[in-house]
Amino acid sequence: MALPYFYIRAANADITQLTLDENNSKHIIQVLRMKIGELMHVTDGQGHIFTCKIIDDHKKKCIVSVLETKKVDPPQKKICIGISPLKNNSRFEWFIEKATEIGVAQIVPLLCERTEKVQVKTERLQSILISAMLQSQQAWLPVLTTPIKFLDYLKTATSSQKLIAHCEPDHAKTALSTLPSKNESLILVGPEGDFTNREIEEALQQNFKPVALGNTRLRTETAAIVAVTLLQQA
Repeated sequence: MALPYFYIRAANADITQLTLDENNSKHIIQVLRMKIGELMHVTDGQGHIFTCKIIDDHKKKCIVSVLETKKVDPPQKKICIGISPLKNNSRFEWFIEKATEIGVAQIVPLLCERTEKVQVKTERLQSILISAMLQSQQAWLPVLTTPIKFLDYLKTATSSQKLIAHCEPDHAKTALSTLPSKNESLILVGPEGDFTNREIEEALQQNFKPVALGNTRLRTETAAIVAVTLLQQA
């Protein structure tokens, strides 16, 4: 049976003992009813997995002894996605969760011309990222950046493969599923209503390659998941 998996914000690779925060401690001691001597995994989301044993089962500050430390290499494929936040928070949160499970490396909320006014709840989204990382038992937490204006982001975006997925029929596009595999990719997905022609032209001027995700018109969060999945499996 797999050991339960928990997250801490920072840890030294040489550490021999950890004091867990109140939320983790309550879940471990009160919900899971774990006792002194029981084992668990703890990760810092930066590639370290600590195998630990409970030595103090305090419900607010559980203390564990580190038995073994393992360093996991970063995922071979580094996938970054720039995506417009959605007015429906639950749909955007669903995307954040699933993209993390699939193995995205970075998520950039893009403020496009057609992005509806929304409040990006960074703290809640970060919590969803952590939960999804733990659920899928990964050791690398995706980076969630602060929202940035689309045109500003184009000027600073770097990647060995820069892609933009849009629905405009007047631009020649390559099927994403046919592109050769790259270890590093950045793909942009627009809001409901798509990118404007101006945004598409600006992206092309910054050497973004237009791609198609399929033969049907997809919602923003669906398109983003399809994009991440295709890039991960390429």
